[in-house]
Amino acid sequence: MRFLQMIALVTGAGSGIGKAAALRLAREGAKVILVGRTKVKLEETAREINQSSKTPMAEIFIADVTDAEDVRELAEYMEEQYGDLHILVNNAGGSANTKILSMSEQEWDYVQDVNLKSVFLVSKALGKIMAAGSEREERSRAIVNVASLSGHQAGAEIPHYSAAKAAVINFTRSLALELAPYAIRVNSVSPGFVETPLTEKGLQNERFVRAIQKNTVLGRVGTPEEIANVIAFAASSEASYMTGTDLLVDGGWLIK
Repeated sequence: MRFLQMIALVTGAGSGIGKAAALRLAREGAKVILVGRTKVKLEETAREINQSSKTPMAEIFIADVTDAEDVRELAEYMEEQYGDLHILVNNAGGSANTKILSMSEQEWDYVQDVNLKSVFLVSKALGKIMAAGSEREERSRAIVNVASLSGHQAGAEIPHYSAAKAAVINFTRSLALELAPYAIRVNSVSPGFVETPLTEKGLQNERFVRAIQKNTVLGRVGTPEEIANVIAFAASSEASYMTGTDLLVDGGWLIK
């Protein structure tokens, strides 16, 4: 098991890719702190993790990671309870289809906050704990930011989301440069079309699904578990010589 005696924290862990990543990290031995705004969803993720283990491998922390005060309280909790953090997965995100000419400032700000500002706030606050831990213990640590195919290729009616995810990819590179002296690796993972709550409505449209199948080399939509596999790899020692990299997991969309 790759993550024995390691502490991991996953934002947006109540559903989709965040839930799948939390389950995967716990299955390989990590103690996982599940962060999000919806208590009932986090409790369900924690229940699935803990029912398969003799000792609790997951606990929840309710927080809005776009709110600096909530993130400060999260960092204080991690410092007091654990004093260290080995793996951070910045997964929180969201969007809605809106054309630029009709987009409100509030819609723009919300998507930037949940997809980009959250990564900044959480990485800054918890990165300090990770850096301090690396000075006490010679073990590398990892941050994995969940970006998107939309950060590589602009999407119709999601200009705010495309902009935010492109920024996450470049922020990842900057963070990798700054945290390398602390033996903290920072990479991003860019999923293509995956079955998540964010895509649920669109995937009910048969024309949309057929378009994905036609334009994806592998001919299908991905699963959260397939993305979680790559997140786990990026967080593991198997990726020990990789930092500042974006891992595109799009079923071959961009090469077709």
